[in-house]
Amino acid sequence: MKFERRRSRPALAAIAAALLTSAAAPAALARPAPETFAPLVEKLAPAVVNISTTTQVEVGNNAVQLPEGVPEDSPLGQLFRRFQPRQNQDGEPVTREARSLGSGFIIDPTGYIVTNNHVITGRGNDPVDKVTVTLSDERQFEAKIIGRDQATDLALLKIEAKDLPSVSWGDSQDLRQGDWLIAIGNPFGFGGSVTAGIVSAVHRDLNAGNYDRFIQTDASINRGNSGGPVFDAAGGVVGIATAIVSPTGGNVGIGFAIPTEQAKPIIDQLRANGRVRRGWLGVRIQAVTDDIAQALGFDKTKGAIVASTEPDTPAAKAGVQSGDVILSFDGKAIERGRSLPSIVSDTPIGKTADLELLRNGKPLRLKVTVGEFPADTQVAAAETPKPEPEKVAQPETTDNKSLGLTLQPLTSELRTQLKIDKSVQGVVVAKVDPNSDAASRGLRTGDVILQINQRAITSPQVAAEVINGVKKDGRSVVVILLQRDDDRLNVPVKLKADK
Repeated sequence: MKFERRRSRPALAAIAAALLTSAAAPAALARPAPETFAPLVEKLAPAVVNISTTTQVEVGNNAVQLPEGVPEDSPLGQLFRRFQPRQNQDGEPVTREARSLGSGFIIDPTGYIVTNNHVITGRGNDPVDKVTVTLSDERQFEAKIIGRDQATDLALLKIEAKDLPSVSWGDSQDLRQGDWLIAIGNPFGFGGSVTAGIVSAVHRDLNAGNYDRFIQTDASINRGNSGGPVFDAAGGVVGIATAIVSPTGGNVGIGFAIPTEQAKPIIDQLRANGRVRRGWLGVRIQAVTDDIAQALGFDKTKGAIVASTEPDTPAAKAGVQSGDVILSFDGKAIERGRSLPSIVSDTPIGKTADLELLRNGKPLRLKVTVGEFPADTQVAAAETPKPEPEKVAQPETTDNKSLGLTLQPLTSELRTQLKIDKSVQGVVVAKVDPNSDAASRGLRTGDVILQINQRAITSPQVAAEVINGVKKDGRSVVVILLQRDDDRLNVPVKLKADK
């Protein structure tokens, strides 16, 4: 049998200290690892709470599903109805009490508690019937929901108590990859559990909403940790544990926390007003991908490209147009397209901000007055049926082999057929080469091309002129702004090489 000698903790600590002070790891670039987190945990853990919720959920309906061939009035049918668990004897839906567990932390000695919105909501984002908070000393309180924000998955609770232990906000903007993090919470109902890890990444986008900028950590986060605090090595709350990526449902070293820089302003608004007011421009944007950057001649991916501008909105009034690339807002550079909604959201409503953008490759500055995001705005699904290829008329078609598309003018007949407003100018895709990049990107018959590389396309001939100019410049990718039903989208398309 083979044994491995394991060095003692003091020996390992000495080796780590030697490495950190060596020439290969200058002290100015490294923060020494703590020998233990125990003193910090003793100070912080009392402010972390367990949150349990109860609510009534429907488990059935009035319809009884009988086995095939069994008459309803037969003895077997009556027996089946009697023991059918989906309804009671009166034929009413059966409900049961559903319970869930989560975590939270006290931010004020008077009883204000931060957690995730999903911890205290049931189906349809409706609040649960009852929220119970259990402190580290086993005292229990029924909590009142002060406010909650579905967009960022944050909520604020209040319990009636005094002189409670509390923790303070830290600064998540100071976090670097590799910095220590400590998570305390209620995983699987095991209250007061402590895990430690490092910052794996910052500003992660999970495509969960418009305001994604999560901290990724390998500190163990499991079900029940949701809403619990994530601390830095100084003991400040720098994140709120909220999600994991796991094929098994358990921790695999990929957990996510809402950063304090995002959470604190939201919690402050919930505490003051019970709701969140957000800044709003009224544009639909896309990130500038590598292909889009190549098509537009950028040396790196930056900015947010505008897919559409809603009418009578701050952006529309300021003159923002489809195809514009927003580079900065209110003096803040837009390094990633998804960062624009967060920056605008945090801007005071009514403030006039500078908007720096590119239009047709030329810099442009606009002034925009930030509006308030309409809380009741809903994006309705387009009910216009998708046009079938054989239903689209084909007069005066022009093949553009470089794009792999056959284009035709937008005639009045096509406008009626495709239900396109008179204000829309462009050309219609009559046919898509199945072997082209355009096909792989999802372009299809009936799409209306509005712009190519930010230039308005009013005819197939104009489209050909733009493509020829792009090829003369030595580029092989273009950005097509297309309209499909009521949606607009910027799509990068690689050009076919000339034979």
